[in-house]
Amino acid sequence: MDNQVFETIRTRRSTRSYKKEVPDKVQLDMVLEAGRYAPSGGNSQSARFFCITNTIVLDDLAEIVLKSFAEMEETPGMYRSKVSSIRRAKTGNYRYDYHAPVLVVAVNDRDYGNSMADCSCALENMMIMANALDLGTCWINQLHWLTEDEALLKYLKTLGLKDNERVFASLAVGYPETESGLPVREPLPRTGNAIVNID
Repeated sequence: MDNQVFETIRTRRSTRSYKKEVPDKVQLDMVLEAGRYAPSGGNSQSARFFCITNTIVLDDLAEIVLKSFAEMEETPGMYRSKVSSIRRAKTGNYRYDYHAPVLVVAVNDRDYGNSMADCSCALENMMIMANALDLGTCWINQLHWLTEDEALLKYLKTLGLKDNERVFASLAVGYPETESGLPVREPLPRTGNAIVNID
C-alpha cells in the first residue's frame, strides 16, 4: 500500500515564518482546488474562498486586527491563543498572519449550521496539499474571532463579502523562511487525541 498520503498528513506542521515571495500560481491554484474538493454538508458547496495576495489589503486587515484586539480585555477561561493575541496587540507590535504573502479567508452563510465544518474541511485539504507542494501553512483564527467586528465586516464587504456571509476560517500560505526553504516536517509527538475502540 502506498503510504505517501499518510506521510503528507503526518508531516504537516504549522509555519509561522514566510518568505515575501508569493507562491507559484500553479501551486497556489492546486492548493485552492484541493479546498474546493473538500466535503460539505449535503454537498452544499456554499463556502467561498478569498485568496488575498495584495499587500495593501493584507496590511489593511492586519491593522484592523491589531486595533480590534488591542481594545479587547482578557476574561477568565479565555482560549490561550486569544489571550496571546490580545496581549501582543496591546504592545502595538502584532501581526496575526505572520507576514505570509497569501491569506485564504473562508467565508460561508452565517446561518448555515455546517459553515464551520465545511470551511474546516476545506482548509485541512489545502494544508495537506500545500505540504505536498513544499509550501508552508498556518491556520489563522483571528478573523473568525472578529467575524462580527464592525470594522472588519465593513472592510471585507469592500472585497466582496455578502451581507449573509461571515468568516469561519483563514489560512496563511507561503514559502517557509527556513534554511532549506522547505516546511519543518518532523512530526510532533501525539500526546492527546486518544482513540477509544469499541468492539
